Formats: sequence, C-alpha cells, structure tokens
Amino acid sequence: MKPNKDQPAATERAEPLGSNSEIGRKLKQYYDELVTEEVPDRFADLLRQLEDREAGTSARKGD
Repeated sequence: MKPNKDQPAATERAEPLGSNSEIGRKLKQYYDELVTEEVPDRFADLLRQLEDREAGTSARKGD
C-alpha cells in the first residue's frame, strides 16, 4: 500500500518537528540550565555599579 501524501507518517505525527525535535530538546535543556545558573558575584557587583551610576545620572538630570 502506497502512503497517502495528505496523511503524515507515524513518526511525523509522534514528532511534529521531525528531525528537528532532538535539536529543540537540546536547546530547551541548555536554556533551562542557563536560566537556573547563579550570576557570579563579580558580575552582580558590576551590574550594581552600573545601576548606581545610572540612578546618579538620572538624579542629576532632575535637579
């Protein structure tokens, strides 16, 4: 029996992204790991310094 072009193969129904499903899973796994990672102390300090500078600049403009 010849497959019907209008009906996806069983593997396509199970995996809507086809061969890209594995790539999608790996990207999601990488993203989840990245989001749960802690920000290094040095980086957090630099962000705080930047925020303080921006707040100081904004306060001076308001004077």
